[in-house]
Amino acid sequence: MTFTQPPRAHRRTDRLRRAAQLIGLRATFRTLDLVAPSVAARRALAVWCTLPSNAGRRKDFRAAAGETVRLPVPRGGEVVAETWGQGPVVYLVHGWGGWRGQLGAFVGPLVEAGHRVVAFDTPSHGDSDPGAMGAGRGNLMEFLEAFEVVTDHFGEAEGVVAHSMGCTSSSVAIRAGVPVRRLVLIAPNHDFADITRDFSRLLGFTERTRSRLQQLMEVFCERPLTDFDLAPLGADGAMPPTLVVHDLRDKETPFQVGADLAAAWTGAELVTTDGLGHQRILTDAATIARTVGHLTGQVAHRSGR
Repeated sequence: MTFTQPPRAHRRTDRLRRAAQLIGLRATFRTLDLVAPSVAARRALAVWCTLPSNAGRRKDFRAAAGETVRLPVPRGGEVVAETWGQGPVVYLVHGWGGWRGQLGAFVGPLVEAGHRVVAFDTPSHGDSDPGAMGAGRGNLMEFLEAFEVVTDHFGEAEGVVAHSMGCTSSSVAIRAGVPVRRLVLIAPNHDFADITRDFSRLLGFTERTRSRLQQLMEVFCERPLTDFDLAPLGADGAMPPTLVVHDLRDKETPFQVGADLAAAWTGAELVTTDGLGHQRILTDAATIARTVGHLTGQVAHRSGR
């Protein structure tokens, strides 16, 4: 006879395990920060590139399976893309640690509106092959490359719906020349330099290590981190008409990030939700309706709440 812990006990055990791991990491990084900040930075990069394991990011909101295809990506392996419907193409782009099924609630309404919907998993995410850094690890450059590979295969985008870090990868690719007519950014992430500062506080290391971590990231990406800052990308009006959707109680990315982004981008509009957080916003009927309306040009959006 086997005993299965109830879900609440599982969650409590997971929280305790993560708390113990964090205590151990903080002790390690405090020591390395003092005696070997370069070593600390390399270890911090490994932690940075490790995908989150919480089950909420693996929820599947697809009503039905579509047609899947596997596409090779530049750093090796293949990514999985899934399609539904016919018509002008709309791409669904998940965030860090997520997968295509998270945005599945958008599929039916977009297909009904006459679109072909394409969702895909970036390397090490969902059903795609592990990325160049191995299983359970990923990086922004692989997000960018996957977006470009998928759009090259399926063609010009009528629209893109992106979530969290997918907002950055999509926006950078669009700014670099991927043609997209309309864009929806849901819970966009804040600037990476700011995230590294939050990261350093979480793990207990100082600017000695953080600055070296940023240098390692910039060497890996072959560009400064400021190139990935969202606000400057659309400040000159070069980005397509954009809808920004953000929740006031988002615990992963502060609401102010989305508000500031909408204010910075010429012509962007802000839709504010309250109580949906960072994940539930992806299944909210009003958010989905606003998104479809923006992509079809049939609904006039109102900034703010």
